[in-house]
Amino acid sequence: MKLIKVRRQTILEKRFTPKMGELQTRVTSIKKQFLGISIRTIHKYRETYYGKVKDCRDCELTR
Repeated sequence: MKLIKVRRQTILEKRFTPKMGELQTRVTSIKKQFLGISIRTIHKYRETYYGKVKDCRDCELTR
């Protein structure tokens, strides 16, 4: 039995962009888990309207 495992989870999030307005997009987060409890998020990315994959840190509007 593994104690530490990596899990990928995709959820729908509402995002806002000045050009397109409100947008629902799929955000995928890769999390490290210890005994089924999430320890930390390793990486978080999303797919754009046009099919490109972007890192979520690059597209945060609220800084």
